[in-house]
Amino acid sequence: MTQFLFVTDLDNTLVGDDKALAQLNEHLQQHRQEYGTKIVYATGRSPILYQELKEQKNLLEPDALILAVGTEIYTHGSPTPDPDWSQILSPGWDRDLIVSITANFPDLVLQPDSEQRLFKVSFFLPQLAAATVLRKLEADLHKSNLNVKLIYSSGQDLDIVPRSSDKGRAVQFLSQKWEFVAEKTVVCGDSGNDIALFAVGVGRGIIVGNARPELLQWHNENPNDYHYLAKNVCASGIIEGLKYFGFLR
Repeated sequence: MTQFLFVTDLDNTLVGDDKALAQLNEHLQQHRQEYGTKIVYATGRSPILYQELKEQKNLLEPDALILAVGTEIYTHGSPTPDPDWSQILSPGWDRDLIVSITANFPDLVLQPDSEQRLFKVSFFLPQLAAATVLRKLEADLHKSNLNVKLIYSSGQDLDIVPRSSDKGRAVQFLSQKWEFVAEKTVVCGDSGNDIALFAVGVGRGIIVGNARPELLQWHNENPNDYHYLAKNVCASGIIEGLKYFGFLR
């Protein structure tokens, strides 16, 4: 047993089975105390919605938070985002121009103010309209020379973020900062906005048994030996995967 970098999505990945979550928390806390393992939560949630979930589910205090779909990184309990990461995201980002362009798409409904962040513009978008809207919107944004990308997940959530940002690149930033090699990094997820966690580098990946179709499709199209599709759901699936990779006994 040695230290490793543990990164997990929250909703329907870490959270969703309270009994299994309590067991996983015990494993992780012990591993952190004995070996120095780092715990990171990577979620689409804003700081406000993260705090609500943390209190509801009694989550462990993480060593770092990757919030707002990878556009904000908080380390060691700091209340302000990591300035080095923010500097990486800034070139080619113009929030006001993005909002102006998206106003031309009536199918886009702005998510609550709490979910609108400095480097993230978020909407609800019905799945039936998604294919047409996303194709046209992406073309319009690129015509304006905006360095952005679209992340659509769970059949309803659209996030527009800097092209250089996502959960996977945020994990790379932290793993370099903390000097973790890929073989000692494990990421866990369930939906489309977690694909970036699995697509970057050769770190170990656990796809929980309740994964959504868009992630399963990506997994089927990109098979490899260092990603594990769990049979069990949520935290129980994470425990299954950690044992498979040898991070837990």
